[in-house]
Amino acid sequence: MRRVAVTGIGAVTPIGTGADALWAGVLANRSAVRAIDRFDASPFPSRIAAQIDDFHPADHLDARRARRLDRFSQISVAAARMAVAQSCLTDADRSDGRTGVWIGSALGGVAFGEEQHAAYVLRGVRAVSPTLATAVFGGAGASNVAIDLGIRGPAIGNANSCASGAMAIGQAMHAIRAGIVDVALAGGAEAPLAPLTFGAFAMIRVLSQRNDDPATASRPFDVERDGFVMSEGAAVLVLEAWESAERRGATILGEVAGFGASTDAYHLTAPLPSGEAAAAAITTALADAELEAGEIGYVNAHASSTQLNELAEAKALHLALGDRARTVPVSGTKGLYGHALGASGAMEAAITLAALSHGMLPGTCNLVTLDERCDLNVLREALPATPQAALSTSFGFGGMNAALVLRVA
Repeated sequence: MRRVAVTGIGAVTPIGTGADALWAGVLANRSAVRAIDRFDASPFPSRIAAQIDDFHPADHLDARRARRLDRFSQISVAAARMAVAQSCLTDADRSDGRTGVWIGSALGGVAFGEEQHAAYVLRGVRAVSPTLATAVFGGAGASNVAIDLGIRGPAIGNANSCASGAMAIGQAMHAIRAGIVDVALAGGAEAPLAPLTFGAFAMIRVLSQRNDDPATASRPFDVERDGFVMSEGAAVLVLEAWESAERRGATILGEVAGFGASTDAYHLTAPLPSGEAAAAAITTALADAELEAGEIGYVNAHASSTQLNELAEAKALHLALGDRARTVPVSGTKGLYGHALGASGAMEAAITLAALSHGMLPGTCNLVTLDERCDLNVLREALPATPQAALSTSFGFGGMNAALVLRVA
C-alpha cells in the first residue's frame, strides 16, 4: 500500500490567501464574519457572512482567463496554482497522464447562474454570459484546474454537500494508493454568496441570526450557538505517492493516511441523532490508516455551530474513539471563517496539517461556555502540542459523512 504525501497547499479563505496566510489567520484567532455588503441581505433573517474581500483574480490569472471564469472556478484555479507552486511540480510532472484532479463543491457555479438569470430577466437573452453553460456544472472547478495546469489524468468533481472537499481528498488518496495516478490535486471550492443562493439557507433557518454582533455569530460548541455562518473559499492539496515525492526531492508537509465515508440515510438536513453513521466513517478512516483510536492526538471537528449537528458529531466521536473522546484535544475552527460548505473539509485538512507541522493546535474562536452535553475536550485557546496523527471530520446535508486521518511527515 503506497503512502500518500502532501507536498503543496493552496488556499483562498476569509482569513488569508495562501497556506502561510491561512495559518497566520488561525493563530490570530479573529473572526472574519461581518455584515454582508455584496448584495442586499435585508429580506433575510440572517444578514452576515464571511466574505473574501482581498481576492483579486488578476493577481492569480491572466486577464483573459479571469474574465472567462466565474468566481467558483477562479478560486479553484488560484488555490490549485498556489499548491502546485509550493510543491514545485513541473509541467512535465503534470502532463504525463499520471496526475489527476479531484475538486468537491456543494453548489459549484450556482451563484453565477443566479447572477446571469437576473441579467436575463432585466435585459434579455443578449445580456447573458456565453460562459454560463460551462460555469454552472459541478465539474467546472476540476475541469478548469486541469485545463489551466495541463493535467491529463482524471478530473473529477463531486457535489457531496459539506463533505465534498474531504471526500475529494480521500478519493484522490485512494486513487494514488491504487496506482491510478501518482499525483493528485485535491480539495474543495465554494462561492455561494449571492442573494437567492444565500437566502435559500437563511429561509430554512439554519444560519445564525446574530446580526447585531457578526464577529461572535459562528461559535462552535458554545451553548448559545444559533446556526452556522455561510462563507466562501477554496483549498487544494497536492497529494503524491511518497516515493515520487522523495524521488524529486519535494518537501513533504504531511501525510493523508486514512479516509472513511458513510451516509446517514436519515434526513436531508438533520443528522442521524445517534451519530452511528458518522462514527462508522471515523472508524473506517482509522482502520484505513491502520491506527487505533488512542493514537489520535487531535481532532479538527466539523463543528458547524449548530446544535443538532454538534451533538450528533460528539456522539459519533464517543462511539468511534471510546474513552479517548473525553481527553483528546478538539477544536472547531469555523468560528474564524464560517462554513464554506463543500470547501470546508479541504480548508480544515490544510489547517490540521499546519497544526501538526507547527506543533500548535488551534483554539475555538468564540467559545465562551461549552455545551457540556458534548462531553469533549474542546480547546478555547491554541495549545502547543506535537501529536503524530489527527482526525478531521466533515458532515453535510443529505447525511454525507467523511473523515480524514492525517499524520506528520
